[in-house]
Amino acid sequence: MQELIKKLQDEIAALEIEFRIELPREILKARAHGDLKENAEYHAAKERQGMVNARLNQLNGRLREISMIDITKLPRDRVGICSEVVVLDVDKDKKVKYTLVTSEEVDAAKGLISTSSPIGRSLLGKRVGDTVHIQIPGGVREMEIVELKTIHDLAKGGLVKE
Repeated sequence: MQELIKKLQDEIAALEIEFRIELPREILKARAHGDLKENAEYHAAKERQGMVNARLNQLNGRLREISMIDITKLPRDRVGICSEVVVLDVDKDKKVKYTLVTSEEVDAAKGLISTSSPIGRSLLGKRVGDTVHIQIPGGVREMEIVELKTIHDLAKGGLVKE
């Protein structure tokens, strides 16, 4: 989770520089060209300024949310954020490993799925041995949880910094 916080902080820092230094310079430069009604550079800079401001607000809100997660209150025997879960796809008789992450960290090719995805939502709060029915675009899948490592297990092994 520390990596995510650092990633968000880095993006915020870069956008702050753009918002507070670079864009005001561009706007001043564009204003010097005269009539603002037909000044494409001015309108583009103002539009970019609005987009950067919106993204900054979004990132700062997300950083606040993530910072408020109390890892000590996350379950030790149930699927939660940062859990590694191995499920058996009952229909295909195939094991699949997922790691539940925040929406910023999603990488389906690496098995990193969001806690808000259909699979992630279905797995949250479940234990080893539980069977879940997951509604996906292709229909309903039945999966059994066969292995679970929570954030606490991963932190002990040094894989996750609390």
